[in-house]
Parts: sequence; structure tokens; C-alpha cells
Amino acid sequence: MNEAIKQFSDGLAQAAETAGASVVLVNARRRLPASGIALDKETILTAAHVIENDEDIQVILPDGTKLSAELLGMDPSSDLAVLKLAEAKATPAKTNNAARVGEIVLALGRPFTSGIQASFGVISAISGFKHTHFGGMLEAHYRTDATPFPGFSGGPTINVDGEVLGMNTSGLGMGKSIVIPIETAQKIVGMIKEHGSIKRGFLGVSGQSVDIPTDSQKALGRDQASGLLLVGLEEDGPAVKGGLMVGDILVAVNGEPVENHRQLLARLAMQMVGDEVEIEVLRGGKPATVKVVIGERPEFFRDGTGRGRAHRFARRMAFGFKGSRGHGHFEHRHDRHHGRHHEGAHEEDNEE
Repeated sequence: MNEAIKQFSDGLAQAAETAGASVVLVNARRRLPASGIALDKETILTAAHVIENDEDIQVILPDGTKLSAELLGMDPSSDLAVLKLAEAKATPAKTNNAARVGEIVLALGRPFTSGIQASFGVISAISGFKHTHFGGMLEAHYRTDATPFPGFSGGPTINVDGEVLGMNTSGLGMGKSIVIPIETAQKIVGMIKEHGSIKRGFLGVSGQSVDIPTDSQKALGRDQASGLLLVGLEEDGPAVKGGLMVGDILVAVNGEPVENHRQLLARLAMQMVGDEVEIEVLRGGKPATVKVVIGERPEFFRDGTGRGRAHRFARRMAFGFKGSRGHGHFEHRHDRHHGRHHEGAHEEDNEE
């Protein structure tokens, strides 16, 4: 029994050593440095919320080599940032897109030059779409019970073979650390490297879930218990330009039913800026279809956050309307008393 435990322990130590060769220290903020993952010899993946200054980013490799790095771009909605090393000297990580609930994992970080740090746990949940507080939507994320020590954000969660399953971040989970699957991260990294940023689709609506009467369900030709009553539209926004009206009950996007705010965000997450989508509504109890061209979600700086240009960029609000029709303004929050949601509604930002 003791020999089996020793072999198991040795295997975990070997996994940490193997993956640790690709985990770097990222120094881009005034307080504790964070971690990063080498995707290739010159590309580093890290968390956007740890980048407070893009003018003097320093990356320290596992062997102690210090390199300057350029910020290629970031996506605050998914808390991902991409750095390019001044010299292609990093050791690329081995990755694995398959993860299972109950799988033993290690969360790794390198916030100090003294070496790699590790925390033991299992994948406790694999979840689908997660609405983030910068107006975006993650297509998937993992939860683990590994302890996210300070400075672990940007580092990897690995399997027992030392393969990277995803990136750790405490910037999206209401104070709790989550893991962004490496497959999701690599898609976003590819778009950032190609375009420098991620454009988020946007309708410009505010609504609340309401029941659909039986007669209206018959008119739709399907059983759909609820839809999204539009109570406000952004002035000159995509919804207004497409012909949507306050009082419409939005029931589908491109034929996919929408019963509530979260489903609308999930449907929009699959659309690109400039796409034309068919929005099905109930207007006066009767079905109607309008075509809307998806706009680009506006971004606003949040006052008093950070001093560096990159940090201000990472803290931009990806929501918040300047005007509306039907209401004076949008606060982009969830109204607990009225059940009202706003496209881009966010969760509290409680960082590590």
C-alpha cells in the first residue's frame, strides 16, 4: 500500500515538473506577480486582470531567464491576455482538451522566482455557458477544489500526465477561481493574434422573462412557456435599427427558442459582429419576424481602476447604454425585485 501511494505521489510530482517547464512568471502589476503558460516558444497565455501596465511587462522563465514581453491583445470578457516574448526561448506546454468530472488535477502557479507551486484537487464540475461581468460569454468552464493560491491566475490546471487542461483565473468567478478550458483559450488566442482584439455581438435590449399565453403558443406552432419581454432598447442600437419595439416578446433567434435573458446571451454568443439574424417576436400576441444586423458591443472605461493603460483597457465596461427607448437609462444589472435583465448584465467583480 505504501509503495502504491509513493508511486502515485511520484507521478504527481513528475506531472508538476513536466508542466512546470512551461509555466512562467508574469510581472505586469504593482503587487504580487502572476503566472502564465507558454503556448509556443514566444507566445504566453495569462489572465487579463493581472496586466496593469503594458509598457514594461517582464516574463521570467523557469530557468531564471528574464525577458521583456509585448501585449498582443486581451479579452476582458474571458479574462485572457496574450503576450509575445522578445526572444523565442519558452518551452511550449503539452495540452489536452479532454477533462472529466472527478479527474485528479493540479493547479500550478509561478508567482515567485523560487520555483513552481502546486495545489491538489479534482475537477468538481464541467459547466457550459457562463455569462461574465464584462458582457461576454464563456462557452465552457471547469470548477476544481484545488486551492488557488495568490498569483496562480494565468497559470495552468494540469492532469496527472502533466498536460494543460485549462488556465486558472480568479477574475471571473465572483471571488472564486475557475478554469478556462485550454481549447476555449486557444480559440480566443488565435483571434487575438489575428485581429488584436475580440469583437462581441450586441443587440441593445433590456428585458424580463414573461409567460406566453396558450393562444400565442398555438400561433407560434410550438410549446414555449416563456419569452423575453423587451422593456427598453438602446437609442440607435441594432435592435432599434432592425425594427424591434418595446413591448415585443422575443421568442427565438435564428429559429432557436429564447425563454429568458441567459438563453438570449447564449444565442448571441454564437453570432459575429455584422451577422444578420432573424429575431422572432410576439407583437400584439401574433408572431412576427424581423432581421437585425448584430452590432459591436460598446466598451466603456470604469472610473478609478488601475493606473496603467492596459489595466484600464482590461477594466472597460463591455456594457452600459447612453440612452434608451422606453426607459431613461440602463444600469446593466439584474433587478432582484422585478426580475429584469439587461444584455450585458454582470456579476460582482471580486479579484484575487
